[in-house]
Amino acid sequence: MMNKISTGKKKAMSSRLIVFSLVICALPMTIACSDFLYDDSDIVTYSDKEFLNSDADTLWSVVGIINKMQAIADRTILLGELRGDLVTVTSYADADLRDVSQFTMGNDNKYDSPVDYYAIINNCNYFIAHADTALRNNRNETIFIKEYAAVKAFRAWTYLQLALVYGRVPFVTEPITSMEQSEQSFPYYGLEDICQYFIADIAPYAEIEHPGYGIIRNTDSNLFYFPIYILLGDLNLWSGNYRAAAENYYKYVSLRNGRNSSYPISTNSVRFATNDSHWMSTMDSWSVMAFGTETSSINSELITMIPGDSIPSEGNYSELRDLFNTNDRNEYKESIIASPYLYQLSEAQRYCHYTTGGEYVFSPDGLDNHLSGDLRLQSSFRQSFVNMTINGKHVTNYVSNNKYSTRNVHIYRRAMVYLRMAEALNRAGFPRFAFQILKSGVNNSVIENEVLPYYPSDEAWLRTFNFPDNIYVLETTARGSNENTMGLHSRGSGYSNANTSYILPDNEQLDDAQRLQYQIEKVEDLIADEEALEFAFEGHRYYDLMRIALRRNDPSYLAGHVARRNGATDPSLLEKLSSKENWYLKLE
Repeated sequence: MMNKISTGKKKAMSSRLIVFSLVICALPMTIACSDFLYDDSDIVTYSDKEFLNSDADTLWSVVGIINKMQAIADRTILLGELRGDLVTVTSYADADLRDVSQFTMGNDNKYDSPVDYYAIINNCNYFIAHADTALRNNRNETIFIKEYAAVKAFRAWTYLQLALVYGRVPFVTEPITSMEQSEQSFPYYGLEDICQYFIADIAPYAEIEHPGYGIIRNTDSNLFYFPIYILLGDLNLWSGNYRAAAENYYKYVSLRNGRNSSYPISTNSVRFATNDSHWMSTMDSWSVMAFGTETSSINSELITMIPGDSIPSEGNYSELRDLFNTNDRNEYKESIIASPYLYQLSEAQRYCHYTTGGEYVFSPDGLDNHLSGDLRLQSSFRQSFVNMTINGKHVTNYVSNNKYSTRNVHIYRRAMVYLRMAEALNRAGFPRFAFQILKSGVNNSVIENEVLPYYPSDEAWLRTFNFPDNIYVLETTARGSNENTMGLHSRGSGYSNANTSYILPDNEQLDDAQRLQYQIEKVEDLIADEEALEFAFEGHRYYDLMRIALRRNDPSYLAGHVARRNGATDPSLLEKLSSKENWYLKLE
C-alpha cells in the first residue's frame, strides 16, 4: 500500500499522515445481502464522527478509499480480458484463472468477491453523507468540494464495474455501519438503472478539479482519479444515449488541459524503419508513450490508474506483472498470453508504408516475428521459445508484455476516450465522423470536408465539436514538429490516411436509411477491431463485446467472438454464452 503522502504545499500536515490499512475480511458468500454489505472490521473510515471537516479527515478518507480500490484492481483487468477473445491461459495458470477464462467460476474463486466492491461503495457513501461541504475558507470557497466530487466519481465507477460483473446488484447509497442496517431490504439495480442514477448524480461536478495531493511514490496523484466527463460518457454509452456520450467525451478532450487548449491523439506510433528493402526493424514511440510513463503532463496518454504496492508483503501488490510476463518471481512460467485470434486480427491488417522514394506501399505478408499487419501486438507482446539459463533456472519460453511492467494498474487512457467518442458518434448516426477518427484524425477541416456535407440537417450540432486546425495539426509525411493528430489506426498500421484498402464501408445499392444502417454496423466492427488492436491485454475487451452485443440484441456476437479465441470454435463456450445470464457472475 502507499506508505506516505507528501506534497510541497502541505509538508507539515503531510509528514504526519501515514496511510493506514483498511482490512476487509472475505466473508463466505450466501444469498444474504448483509454478508457483503456489512463487516464489523472497520468497514468505514471515521465511523464515530458526525462530520469529516478537517484536512486530515478528508485526506485520510479519500486515501482510504483509494486503498480499498486496490483490492479490485487486478480483477478489473482479468475479468475484462480473460473472458474475451484476445488472450488465452497457459498450462501454468492456476485454477482460478482457468475458471474465469472458461466461465466456470464458483463463489470460492478469489476473483469473485462482491464484498470488495461494497467496501469501496460503503466508504464512499459514508464520506458523501458526512463530509462538511458547507465549510468555506476566507475567500468563500468550498473547501472540500474537490474531494466530494472525486468520491462521487469513485462510487459511480465502482457501481458500474459491479453491474458489469454481476448484472443486477443491491443498490445502497447510505452508509452501513451496523449489521441491523445491512439486513434491511435493498432494491436491486441493473446496468440501466445504475447508469441513469449516476448520470444525474455526478453531472453537476463534471468540471470540478481533482484534489491536489502532489507526488506519491514518484507518481502524480492526479492519476488516481476518474474524470467525471469520461464517466458520464461511459454511462451514457452503456445507456444508448449516444449524442450525450459523444458530447461528454468531447468535453473531456476539449477541457482537459484548460479552455482553448488541445488534447490530441498524438502521432506516436509503431512504424517500420526507413530501410525499405528489409522489413525487419521498427521504430516504436507508441508503447513508450502509452505505457512507459506514470507522470502527468499536458499531453499524457495515461489518465487514470489504481496505484499498487511495490512488493508482495505490503498487502496490495498487483499480480499482473507476474501473470502476463515470465520472471524470476513466477519461475519463468507465464499464465496469460496472446490468443490465436489476436494474432489473426493483427495480421489481417494492411500496413501502409511511406518509402524513402516517396511512395506508399503495403508491407508483405509472412514476415518473421509477427511483423506483418498491425505492429502494436509485436510491440507490446513478445513470446520467444528459448533454451537458456536465467538466474539459475532453465527457461524454454520467455514472455514479455510491456503493458504490465509497473506496480500500478492502468484504467483510462487517451486512446480510449477517442475510440469511445467514435463509438458514440457512429451510433448517433454519424459513421463518417467516427471513421475519420480511425483513418485521419480530426480537426475542423476534416469535419468541414468529410463530415458536414453528408449530414446537413445536423450541421449545427456537429459544429459543436470544435478541433481548431492550428492546435490539432494532422500528420504528414514531412513529420513536422507541430503535428499532433493522426488516425488511431495509424498507431500500428502505418499511414492509414493514404491506405487505399482502409476505406469507409458502403453499399450504394441500398436506400438511404438502409445504407446508413449498413455503414453504422460496419464502422462499429472497425471500431471494435481498433479497440482490440489498441487495448489488447488491458481489460476492456469482454465489456466492449458485451456492449455491442447488447446494443445489437445479439448474444451470438459476444458468444461467437469468445468461442473462437483459440482458432476453432469451442462449442461449449458458444452454447453457454448464447444465454445472457451466463455473461455475469452470480451474487450468491
